Order: sequence, then C-alpha cells, then structure tokens
Amino acid sequence: MTTITTPFGARATAAEVLAGVDLTGRRVIVTGGASGLGAETVRALATAGAHVTIATRTPAHAKQLVEQFPQVDVVALDLADLGTVRAFCAQWEGPVDALVANAGVMALPEREVTAEGWEMHLGINFLGHFALVTGLRDALRSGSGARVVVLSSGAHLLTDFSFPDPHFEQRPYDPLVAYGQSKTASVLLAVGISRRLAGEGVHANACAPGVIRTNLLRHLTPDGLRLLGALDADGNATTPAYFKTPEQGAATPTLLAASPLLDGVTGRYFEDNQESPAIDGGAHLAAAGVDAMAGVARWALDPVAADRLWDYASEAVR
Repeated sequence: MTTITTPFGARATAAEVLAGVDLTGRRVIVTGGASGLGAETVRALATAGAHVTIATRTPAHAKQLVEQFPQVDVVALDLADLGTVRAFCAQWEGPVDALVANAGVMALPEREVTAEGWEMHLGINFLGHFALVTGLRDALRSGSGARVVVLSSGAHLLTDFSFPDPHFEQRPYDPLVAYGQSKTASVLLAVGISRRLAGEGVHANACAPGVIRTNLLRHLTPDGLRLLGALDADGNATTPAYFKTPEQGAATPTLLAASPLLDGVTGRYFEDNQESPAIDGGAHLAAAGVDAMAGVARWALDPVAADRLWDYASEAVR
C-alpha cells in the first residue's frame, strides 16, 4: 500500500490546503466547531463555499461564525448524552458530504462516566462520535464521496485499548492514559468505518492535528503542562517551537475533509498533512518528549481490534 504524501508542510494552514478548492454545494458537519481547531476548520470550509453545520454543546459560542458566513448554522449536540446525538440525527435532512469528529475532552482530573456508564474521555471522544456516524449512515451514503475525519492525538501512542477494563473500574484511573486510550479508539473508529462503509461510498481517516494552545488543555495540571513544554520551571506559560497555531492545527483535518488530493483514500492516519508511518507504541515513548511522538501505533490500525470495538460500541448505542 503506497504511503500518501501531499505538497503541504507541517506549518501549512487550513486556508492554504484548500486554496483554489470550490466546495459550493457540499454539506459538512463539524463537532465542537464553535472554538479552537473546530472553528478554524469551519472557517476554512465555509470560505471555500461549503455549507457547514456546527454541532456543539454551546451554540452561543458559534455566534461570530454564524454571523460571518450565511451558509454556516449551529445545532446543539452533547456527545456525552446519546439522547442529544439521536435527536441530532433524527432532525437531519439531506446528505452529508463530510463529518469532522473534532470535539473532545482531555485529561479530566477525576474519573467521570456518562449516563451509559462509559468513562468520560471514551464516551465523548469515541462513543458519541460512533453514535453520530452510525445514526447518519444513510445521510453519509447519500453524500458525494462522503468523508469522515476523526481527530486523534499523539497520545494514542501511549496505550492500546483495554478491552478487559475500558472504563477504569478495576485499574487505577490516570487522566493521560484515559485520554490516550480514547484517542486509540478514535483511530480504530476510522478503521472500522472504512471496513464497513467504504463499499457504500463513505471513506474515513484519522489524524493528529498537533499540539495547539486551545481550551482542550484546560484540565492539564502544572506537571502536565510542563510535560508538554507549555510551562517552565517558574510556572510561566511558554510556547515551544513544535506548537502550532489553531490555523495550522486545523490544516490536516481540513485536508482530509475536503481536499481532492485525498479522493478515495480511507483507513489511514495523518499528521502534518502527510500519512504517518506505523510504529510500535508504548509508554516508553513519553520519555522521548511530546515533540518526538510521531507516527501511528500498529495497535490503532488493527482490523481485529477495530471490529471488536465496533461491536462493543454497537451494544451501547442500541
């Protein structure tokens, strides 16, 4: 299988990867599109002409984007509440040409669970998006070469998916392990979609947008921020060279959602606007530093694990 490359470097912006691309008539959903990377993704897609629906827990935060772009609207959606996901899917009319699974939560200090009993990182980052994709399956099939983009993270390299104890009911809860597991699940979601829906004209890929100073970091402890390089020894905020701006971080998700360069590509993992090599994951990678955590763990591309997780999630959303 040939590795996919593009002409865009790690510092390209979302606007740059869509330069000259006309998305008029395309309908796109971006979860968590009211702020941060999601907002920059919405802005780039709308500027290229797409009709974008922002699915967010806080619709009021999308006011500026809705006012700026007449073809952008906003609908309430809480990925931790499958009832709101079902309601969103039930009211949707027409095709979906792209779905960007951008919303997420990171490093909650204490273990929390959703109404379904799923650990909160896993419930929001994976299960809510799984329910959204499966609930919109007919709309995606009706789209024009529909694409699903699932945002993951280099943190997935730290841990595989624990089928024996996914919700930390027996093992000690660790915020970064919980986040990493949810991001492994996110890659497996893209693999699962590719395996089940590619024959229906729906393609899916996962990506790591890079490290960006957004609201996603709000739950990190000072030690966690120091691990990222975002805080120095004296407690001052710092911005390491490998950090990206929101516009740069949104480039890879936008590329996967709408660039003609990715037509027909499915079941892959990208970072810095290129397909990533498969490597052996493990906690030892943390010692190399966050900026060195590149590549996709083989466990996240495992079709057997993807099928098993799909079946497990299917039971939860019945």
